[in-house]
Amino acid sequence: MLMLDSQAVVELCISQGFAIAGVSQAGRSSHDVALMQWLAAEKHGEMQWMNENIEIRLDPRNLIEGAKTVICVADRYGILAENSLGERSGRIARYARGRDYHKTMKKRLHVICDALKKDFPKEIFRACVDTAPLLEREFAQRSGIGAIGKHTLLIEQGIGSWMLLGAIVTTAPCQTSTRVVVDPCATCTRCIDACPTDAISPWALDARKCISYLTIEHRGDIDPLYYPKIGRWLFGCDICQEVCPHNQPSELSENAPLHPSYKQRLDSFDVLDVLAWDEESRRDNFQGSSMKRAKLGMIRRNAVIVAGNILAESDDDVLRSALEKIASNSEEDALVQRAALVVLSSVVK
Repeated sequence: MLMLDSQAVVELCISQGFAIAGVSQAGRSSHDVALMQWLAAEKHGEMQWMNENIEIRLDPRNLIEGAKTVICVADRYGILAENSLGERSGRIARYARGRDYHKTMKKRLHVICDALKKDFPKEIFRACVDTAPLLEREFAQRSGIGAIGKHTLLIEQGIGSWMLLGAIVTTAPCQTSTRVVVDPCATCTRCIDACPTDAISPWALDARKCISYLTIEHRGDIDPLYYPKIGRWLFGCDICQEVCPHNQPSELSENAPLHPSYKQRLDSFDVLDVLAWDEESRRDNFQGSSMKRAKLGMIRRNAVIVAGNILAESDDDVLRSALEKIASNSEEDALVQRAALVVLSSVVK
């Protein structure tokens, strides 16, 4: 039977700019029970799409009938570096500081699919980047790309977890990549200890408490309990990765390739500016970025919370005035106004 050459597939992926690649057999997830328990406990929060297509998510052979292979790839998008924050800066998670990874990864995955299709014209090749119901991290671990850490992110030892994952599910058979993957965490609990909201337990995450979830996925009011814990994070959060030993600068990590698409355009926004945004401003500032997932009301709600945390550190009459204007404006977005009222009543002294 004609089979894909796993080494040739990996080399093809690397030629398309991916930092690392591997091949896994398609098969049912070994974490099916854990996933169902996680969903039953509603730890996915408002991400209802996690509750959909469960059987497809648990087994890629339900995504593509007759699927035999999952080709896994990873882009490196960031390194640990100091942030140049101004007095009113709201931080952006590193993965969102460059171009939208959905587009830049899928374009190159399609090139790989087309190349493989020439030699295997009867086989199906489907590129998946985050939007398909696929447990990418598990298949990436199976393929030898890395190992899942206690913070639930994939770690390539010596290089770290600043990786974005993509995959190609195919009906073409292929030998599995052979790399020894070991537990990257051992007794380390730095990510668990550092998480401001206690969202992390070993190899599990309660999304409802996660700052990334709250600032990116959560569409409604954020529990005021989490306001001070959000700190300066306007979009996303990198704390668990910043403290991870595998993400500390090393000769290996400094030499590992960073895809140019993720070249940092900015690491923060001035929250005073964001408070004044309209829809056109949001579109202009988020153009070409994965940050566009945050709607206008959400990003301004986040800016209100960050503004409150800035004011808790030192008074700023202009910032305070902007919050007061939002709180008193009867035509203001209700989500943003409610956040401003909470900040002015309990965060700002």
